[in-house]
Amino acid sequence: MTSTDVTEEAEGSEPGGYAAARLRLLTEGARSGPPRRRALAELTDDWLAGLFGAGTGGQAGVSLVAVGGYGRGELSPRSDLDLLLLHDGRDDKAVAALADRLWYPVWDLGLDLDHSVRTPQQARKTAGEDLKVHLGLLDARHLAGDLGLTASLRTSVLADWRNQAPKRLPELRDLCAERAERQGELQFLLEPDLKEARGGLRDATALRAVAASWLADAPREGLAEARRRLLDVRDALHLATGRATDRLALQEQDQVAAELGLLDADALLRQVYEAARVISYAGDVTWREVGRVLRARSVRPRLRAMMNGGKPVAERSPLAEGVVEQDGEVVLARTARPERDPVLPLRAAAAAAQAGLPLSLHAVRRMAATARPLPTPWPAEAREQLVTLLGSGRPTVQVWEALEAEGLVTRLLPDWERVRCRPQRNAVHLWTVDRHLIETAVRAAGFTRRVHRPDLLLVAALLHDIGKGWPGDHSVAGETIARDVATRIGFDRADAAVLATLVRHHLLLVETATRRDLDDPATVRAVAEAVGTEHTLELLHALTEADALATGPAAWSSWRGSLVADLVKRVAGLLAGDPPAEPAAAAPTAEQERLAVEAFRTGGPVLALRAQTEPPADSAPAPPSADGSEPLGVELLIAVPDQAGVLPAVAGVLAMHRLTVRTAELRSLPLPDGVDGSVLLLDWRVAAQYGSLPQAARLRADLVRALDGTLDIAGRLAERDAAHPRRRGVEPPPPRVTVAPAASRLATVIEVRAQDAPGLLFRLGRALEAAGVRVRSAHVSTLGANAVDAFYVTRGEGVPLPREDAASVARELEESLRA
Repeated sequence: MTSTDVTEEAEGSEPGGYAAARLRLLTEGARSGPPRRRALAELTDDWLAGLFGAGTGGQAGVSLVAVGGYGRGELSPRSDLDLLLLHDGRDDKAVAALADRLWYPVWDLGLDLDHSVRTPQQARKTAGEDLKVHLGLLDARHLAGDLGLTASLRTSVLADWRNQAPKRLPELRDLCAERAERQGELQFLLEPDLKEARGGLRDATALRAVAASWLADAPREGLAEARRRLLDVRDALHLATGRATDRLALQEQDQVAAELGLLDADALLRQVYEAARVISYAGDVTWREVGRVLRARSVRPRLRAMMNGGKPVAERSPLAEGVVEQDGEVVLARTARPERDPVLPLRAAAAAAQAGLPLSLHAVRRMAATARPLPTPWPAEAREQLVTLLGSGRPTVQVWEALEAEGLVTRLLPDWERVRCRPQRNAVHLWTVDRHLIETAVRAAGFTRRVHRPDLLLVAALLHDIGKGWPGDHSVAGETIARDVATRIGFDRADAAVLATLVRHHLLLVETATRRDLDDPATVRAVAEAVGTEHTLELLHALTEADALATGPAAWSSWRGSLVADLVKRVAGLLAGDPPAEPAAAAPTAEQERLAVEAFRTGGPVLALRAQTEPPADSAPAPPSADGSEPLGVELLIAVPDQAGVLPAVAGVLAMHRLTVRTAELRSLPLPDGVDGSVLLLDWRVAAQYGSLPQAARLRADLVRALDGTLDIAGRLAERDAAHPRRRGVEPPPPRVTVAPAASRLATVIEVRAQDAPGLLFRLGRALEAAGVRVRSAHVSTLGANAVDAFYVTRGEGVPLPREDAASVARELEESLRA
């Protein structure tokens, strides 16, 4: 069916005919994208023109005008209709009647309508008072009636826009910045708003408005294609949901991807991110040019006339060989020859980042078009300039984005293509893979004084997740890539080996510190064997912190920092020749002994809460919170006569009181003075999910009831979940329980990976009790929605489980979590 056929079926301005033709158009499988949007706009134009003609009765001095997105002909399946009924003010009553004949049929079809009735003078006055109205009128398109009236308004509105540009454009820039602050950056969001987020359709429209002012223009290359891609995604989203929505929610992404013929939701997000990046970069360049032009215009005419016969003299300050600063940007010197100087792109980028200035668009494009590729291996200067760029801190980001926008990054580092705009479907991560790598380098730049080889730290930060573009374990794939890249950019074999080790083990310290028993010599020896040298350990420590800080606020804390610092200290001692001592039964402190005696005397649990707001004195300093300290949690000491069911009872009570468990250690404590019997001592670190901590008396009372069976913890947690059902979202991956091989000689280590949820530790505790094993200690780690818990378990006599028994326990735990 052609557009003409569809239009003919809608003739006569009958709503039913239009609705049927519209439905057929939207369900045609052969037509999508710009052709469908144009056909839908043409169909709607003809229908509205018919309504207008039937309602005017030959009335003159009135016209129907499409504005905003409809004025641009960008009608998505559920777009609203932006309409202006323009009149000359001679017959208000007749115009009001005409408006009713137009608006009601639109509403009757269930279409969203943004409408207004104004004279040209009123329209101009409203536009002068409301920037959004003015932007909509810039796209005014005549539909029906008095063409001269519409043309006159268009001419006047455009003239007003150009005359008022020095005032209007800063206002528009602030509006865009405020929206970006509120909605975030489209190129990084897992559930982005295609219209409102930075780099979305609103920003693309703003760039059209800037171009219409004749004051500045956006880089045109790729901009129209980026806008088309976002519109195509919005079309598919409207069809998938049946709603007028711009938010690409997680649960709709697979369906939208299928509608567009894409492989999966990740391919969809990557296309969205690439389009958003083009629009965002064009916006940066355009608003910078607007600022430059407005600054130049603010110079008094008399002052301009004094300089060079009326033309301002542009100052050019040298920054590096072939690189100068001019008018707040880094440009190429007149003597620069990119075609003869392959290091120039890196030299210019490093100079710009060091000066905290943007690279000019013209300079980047000229280098991209003419610069020769670097030889392999790179000359020493190229490697040094890369390190300088990476070590410049926050300014590195905008300079790197400029290089990437013109393809220079993938030319320098071909492996970058696989991680470019790659989404990370983990709420812990704030950024795409490529931006996370740059953010890690930015963080690492602050740690260069802590290490003996800052160049290796910065390059490792850039490459640590480079393997995420390949199948399998990204650390394993990244090790090979990092070694190859290091050799290509000119590091010697020894340095390349260090970089490969850093990439291979960039998660080792934080995973070991939060999931393993640091008092177990096997833990320390395993890390020492993986790292090899004290210098590599030093680099890995800094890389670990930079990586976590660049991931997001959930990935690093004073608590994690103190655990990692403790592990690093122990491993450094071993590498220096001080082997770790075999753990001996620690003598109870006076407080622990007092609690144990009291528990035995009363026959019930006794507990104490003790806050800790500073890391241990021998640990590395942690980032402070707003009040100067970051709570590491509260130490919870519990003594209870040795009996079954203690772990699930304690975990369940803590879950009821909304306390998060960070670490959990359990051990049997003999009673003093030859008293027959033993007491279980639990030394846990807990933190309130929100609000203040409960009183110790309340915790004890609930724990007593949990141990004697009168408190139905499972029922209470289920009631709370039912009262506050979770939002529907993406189905999480199934839980996985494994036995960590050779992790300890003293116990069997069972590792649990599952979706974090209130009461998870309670369910695990019940399953471990049912399996008949004894939990020596638990190491709890939560990253966003993912819990990774490690349990050191033994048989009743305190020895590790045989391999078959350990595998059986792991299976039972996994089945209990799947139930």
